[in-house]
Amino acid sequence: MQTIGYAADGASAPLKPYSFQRRGLRPDDVAMEILYSGVCHSDLHQARNDWSEWGPTRYPVVPGHEIIGRVTAVGSAVTRHRVGDAVAVGCMVDSCLACDQCRAGEEQFCREGMTATYNGRDRVTGDTTYGGYSKHLVVRQEFALSVPEGLDLARAAPLLCAGITTYSPLRTWGVGPGSRVAVVGLGGLGHMAVKLAAGLGAQVTVISRSARNAAEAKALGADSVLVSGDSAAMATQASAFDLIIDTIPVQHDVTPYMHLLDVDGTLVLVGQIGALDPTTSAPMVFGRRRIAGSPIGGIAQTQEMLDFCARKNILPECEVIRMDQINEAFERMQRSDVRYRFVIDMASLSMPA
Repeated sequence: MQTIGYAADGASAPLKPYSFQRRGLRPDDVAMEILYSGVCHSDLHQARNDWSEWGPTRYPVVPGHEIIGRVTAVGSAVTRHRVGDAVAVGCMVDSCLACDQCRAGEEQFCREGMTATYNGRDRVTGDTTYGGYSKHLVVRQEFALSVPEGLDLARAAPLLCAGITTYSPLRTWGVGPGSRVAVVGLGGLGHMAVKLAAGLGAQVTVISRSARNAAEAKALGADSVLVSGDSAAMATQASAFDLIIDTIPVQHDVTPYMHLLDVDGTLVLVGQIGALDPTTSAPMVFGRRRIAGSPIGGIAQTQEMLDFCARKNILPECEVIRMDQINEAFERMQRSDVRYRFVIDMASLSMPA
């Protein structure tokens, strides 16, 4: 299938139109027209080859792993979807589906390695995968999720990364009514963590460097705001939380937050990939506290999250842009000039005549 997208052909190159071929339908594939594609900070990092130590970017790279589309064709063995269905694709498009992790619904931890939506390797051909900054997508049926009725298609795309990245640790650590959850940072990930934790019935506190975001945090569902630079306020919240979701995307010291955890509390890193600043083990040893990490969730949990968001009317706060505004959006993301996520309206990307 001939299609068009936007690609970067080098670490310092802007994204520009790129024509390429999608694979033909295999028996268990669905083809879709992409309607909306979320813009994730990971897209920027991958386009700039910032994660080369974990695997270099293969250029040209077509980013995008927050995808909402409509099915246009199905393979002969497809049973999950029909032409016309609204579907969603997140950060992975395949896995072995046979190992212990895949059988447990944790395809993101596939022992053979899950296939990333872009900058991955197709499990059959070995070809590089291209993502959602494009007009069309072909994907294995198991990795195309059903979009529940009532979920706003124009705002749903960031749920496929920002949503599941924050929902998964909330579910893993059993958050529900009565849970005490703190969220560090109020960006694309943080604002979803607040909405989802509040939706699950938790008491939610946003930890921020200043109080200027207090009204905004409370409008998103937070009960309170704790200013991290206020040592007296931080001291009063010692042992106050069961779970802290840390969404800060750059290297930072987590020590000040460890004291805020109760016995057996956990701080979960979801924003930073890289070295941690040195931290003392004392809060962990004397409070039986933990530092953990969490990526996205599996396919079943992602579907659960979409269904939950539809029931609770939980959606990200989005600014919809045209495809040709993506380089400006990347620049704005770098200076944190977005509240809270960009979403590309793929109707703005036309196939050449």
